[in-house]
Amino acid sequence: MSSHQVGDRMGPRPGGSAEGSKEPDNGKDQSRKDPSRKDNLQDPALKAEYEKMESWLDGHPEFTHAYFARKATRSMIDGWYISRAMSQSSNMPIAESPHSPNSSSGSNTPVRKVSASEFEVHGSGGSLGRMVTQTTDGSPSFLNTKQSITNQGRASPTRSRKTITELKQLDDRQILMELVKDINNDLDLNSLCHKILQNVLILTKADRGSLFLIKGKGTSQCCLIAKLFDVTCESKVEETKKEVRISWGKGIVGYVAETGETVNIANAYEDPRFNNEIDMLTGYKTRSMLSMPIKDLGGDVIGVAQVINKIGCKDRYEAFTDSDEKVFCQYLQFCGIGINNAKIYERATLEIRRNQVLLELAKVLFEEQSTLSSIVRRIMELTISLMRCERCSVLVVDEMSKKNPDENYVPRRKNRRRSGQETNLFSKVFELAYSDLENKTAHNGNSTGCRFPIHIGITGYVATTGETLNIPDSYKDSRFDPQVDMDTGFHTKQMLCMPIKNGTGDIEGVSLLVNKLDGTPFNKNDEDLFEAFSIFCGMGIHNTQMYEQVCRAVAKQRVALETLSYHATAPQEEAMRLKKLPVPSCAELKLDTFAFSEIGMTEDETLTASLRMFLELDLLNKFRINYENMCRWLLSVRKNYRNVTYHNWRHAFTVTQTMFSMLKTGGLAKKLSDLEVMALMVGSLSHDLDHRGTTNNFQVMTESPLAQLYSTSTMEHHHFDQCIMIINSKGNEIFTNLSPEEYSAIIRFLEHAILATDLAIYFKSRGEFFKLVKEGQKEFKDEDQRDLLRGMMMTACDVSAIAKPWEVQKKVAELVMGEFFEQGDLERQTLNREPEDMMNREKHYLLPKMQVGFTDAICLPVYESLVKTEPKLTPLLGMCRDNREHWQELSVVSLQKHEQEVKEKEKKPNEKDIDETEASTSSRGKP
Repeated sequence: MSSHQVGDRMGPRPGGSAEGSKEPDNGKDQSRKDPSRKDNLQDPALKAEYEKMESWLDGHPEFTHAYFARKATRSMIDGWYISRAMSQSSNMPIAESPHSPNSSSGSNTPVRKVSASEFEVHGSGGSLGRMVTQTTDGSPSFLNTKQSITNQGRASPTRSRKTITELKQLDDRQILMELVKDINNDLDLNSLCHKILQNVLILTKADRGSLFLIKGKGTSQCCLIAKLFDVTCESKVEETKKEVRISWGKGIVGYVAETGETVNIANAYEDPRFNNEIDMLTGYKTRSMLSMPIKDLGGDVIGVAQVINKIGCKDRYEAFTDSDEKVFCQYLQFCGIGINNAKIYERATLEIRRNQVLLELAKVLFEEQSTLSSIVRRIMELTISLMRCERCSVLVVDEMSKKNPDENYVPRRKNRRRSGQETNLFSKVFELAYSDLENKTAHNGNSTGCRFPIHIGITGYVATTGETLNIPDSYKDSRFDPQVDMDTGFHTKQMLCMPIKNGTGDIEGVSLLVNKLDGTPFNKNDEDLFEAFSIFCGMGIHNTQMYEQVCRAVAKQRVALETLSYHATAPQEEAMRLKKLPVPSCAELKLDTFAFSEIGMTEDETLTASLRMFLELDLLNKFRINYENMCRWLLSVRKNYRNVTYHNWRHAFTVTQTMFSMLKTGGLAKKLSDLEVMALMVGSLSHDLDHRGTTNNFQVMTESPLAQLYSTSTMEHHHFDQCIMIINSKGNEIFTNLSPEEYSAIIRFLEHAILATDLAIYFKSRGEFFKLVKEGQKEFKDEDQRDLLRGMMMTACDVSAIAKPWEVQKKVAELVMGEFFEQGDLERQTLNREPEDMMNREKHYLLPKMQVGFTDAICLPVYESLVKTEPKLTPLLGMCRDNREHWQELSVVSLQKHEQEVKEKEKKPNEKDIDETEASTSSRGKP
């Protein structure tokens, strides 16, 4: 019976497919990827047979398990352990380096598709724990204690380990199982290696042992460092942590590390490779020695383990046996696996801790962004504490030198004092010493008063090239000037100089670290940590500089507003003059009629008429407005209208008069509060302040500063800002006696009134108002309904020229079209585009037709709805309809006239051609 036939009878296994050999590879069946397996044989027939056999075993797990339990040898089990450890370590995810070609930062950084579910820990409550904790004073912090990280990262709960006496009573196999359990339960590198060495000492009957790990392999500073030294069966981990360094290739340990060979000698002193310096230091005499390399999964030497002196051979020299070597070799295989796993865990733990430190530094930095001096001081404090160095300097690069770095940088020669050209590279220089950490009043010097000389040659090189310089001996570097040490009495030993960049990669400054406190050179770990820290420093400095620029811009704006307010405000003398002028009555001026026209009035008459409207509504008494302030405010409003064709002071006055008539004659004042009436009057008079004679669309198309400031209702927002600026100017405070609540309310009403003159807002809101009117709404009690009513009133007043007598309407329409044509001319000049019809001077004949369209689309609907709300407004609707009829008649006449003109233009070239032909014929007929 073939394996396929057996599989067919048994049916598909649970969770698999009908064909056991076609189970998807989900990463668990790593054995199929092993290149040493027999399914990789070249013989196709044999390979197929093995595949059938493996498929059948996969389909019968009970049989496979029972067979393995009965037939498996110790070497098979050891091989399974090793392959299992290799597969787990090889499948660990590797994070992409931030310096890889595919990575990016700053403004070009793509949005990474990261989900919070990726950080769920299955089987442990689903969470890695809180990222933010509280310090003793209650402030938030990213730093957790190291113990908490270690506890969270344990592979499994701590188990109770057997004592040394109990271990000595176990056989080789049992001790091996204890080691497997230790590897599974202990991820602390020191603790795990200590247990391994103690087990080896028991099995080999050695007196003591040591374990050395290679540091800096492949570099000039490669050496072996004792991870554990002089371990005995009774020693504890803390007792064996000693800093012992052995040079690469020196002594027996160095020889084993360099060659990867095992060394077993009976008398160490007879071997020329033996170094007796340690015996001389400790007083312990080494006789026999067994040293073996510890290799990683790739076969590379990562350390050396050795056991010393066979117990029971105190007075004689006896080498370790072949059996000892075999046991030692087996244990070191597990030791390599354990060390690899422990290193992975240690790196992960250190990475977590490092990230916590950087997050904490970032938090501290971004809390301290008031001034450049304060942020740089904080950066230097954190740098000195983090890097454990004697001095730190931060040099902020000058903007001009950043634009032309090659012109500013001059390589520094030895024994040459700093020149002005070099110091110009930096605009500000800050220094701090380790001793200053306790002195919060220490200097934060600048480029003109440095407490510590700045090594411009080195910092200048870093600022211009963006390269990091790690100088282990400053006096051996040609860019260092020893004269600075001679001047100050300070001895510079090591230096680490690194550029500080912002998010876009531009160099904002340079940070210089001098002399580590422990006297050692700055290493790669210092560089890596400081590089990450420099990124946060760069963002902090950049953001602080931007904040300072904003503060300066705000200060400049205040000065500009003060200056503008002074020049935009009418002089007090003019206010005194207006105050003395007589104010005609409302009846004398006919201000309360809808047919009123300002044509023929002088400037002073428009001002006194404006005063009369406010007096007639009793607004000066109701809001306790000083009469002189009122006069000055009116003069200031008039002064801030530009001399444009239509949207000028007279247009504002006409709109205000229409609003006055609607409130007084039309009876709408009864539907509104006094604050709303005041806001509508002030808003009508101010609704086009500083109008430039162009539309919102023109501001957007030309990308004007106003369009950049306001994305919607561009001009209307500017009109409102101008209105507030005048009201807040000295001598113009007409709202000064309002309560805070009244002031807030009237400002809101005022803003709503001015923005309502934007026809885009009118079209958005009129549908809801028309619906209310259709439903018979006449009393507007709800606040939103009152907003709609006031908005419709502002629109009706703004377009009220259509509701004036025909002669007035015709003159105003010509002014409007004149301003539109001027904008059309500007569009041709500045934008090089053909303007739309109503802005096109060449299509003036369409004016009547466009007026009819404007009346039908905007004017008639708003007046019809307001009349339904208040019948007293009927005269406005009547004159609007009459004017529409006039425009309709003119439209027909204008179009006919234009068609006639076109025909005449087409006819003239033909007549000219005929005349030229007759003249030519006549000339040929002459003798």
